[in-house]
Amino acid sequence: MPETPTGRLVRLVDVTPADADLLDRLHATQAGGFNDLGQDRKRLPPEAWVEGRLRGDSRGELFIERRADRKIVGTISWHRVSYGPNPRSQSWMIGIDLAPEGRGQGLGTEAQRLLTDWLFETTEANRVEASTDVDNIAEARALEKAGFRREGVNRGAQYRAGAYHDLVVFSKLRSDPG
Repeated sequence: MPETPTGRLVRLVDVTPADADLLDRLHATQAGGFNDLGQDRKRLPPEAWVEGRLRGDSRGELFIERRADRKIVGTISWHRVSYGPNPRSQSWMIGIDLAPEGRGQGLGTEAQRLLTDWLFETTEANRVEASTDVDNIAEARALEKAGFRREGVNRGAQYRAGAYHDLVVFSKLRSDPG
């Protein structure tokens, strides 16, 4: 895949094996938040790295670097989902996790827009989707500002913090404007 994109506020940066400690620290900021699914995070196996980067044909993860001070403020990831057996029925599911110091500045909106545009430019997928807890109003707004459309609710889809939670589903199609 080509190099990663840069926007006005953020740059998406490859994660390399040398960044494993930083990646672990960023994942630890999920504790108690919407992305805390109660899993023990383990070091990634060697096969997760493709040509020294944490991205391949079916999934990947990038750092979000705030351009103003070159600080890594989060991660953004993607993986394939399928709506049928043929390759043209495959889509991308994206996810984001911003550290507290990266929130409320428009960084997540721009990162999600950049990743979505990049996936459309570098793959044949027709659809990129994301979901978030129904109570995560900030993320819902960020997705809408990034050009995603709200599609509906997956009831009781995610188990977190001892209970099932509803998720709002958003998508952006290749043919959607800007």
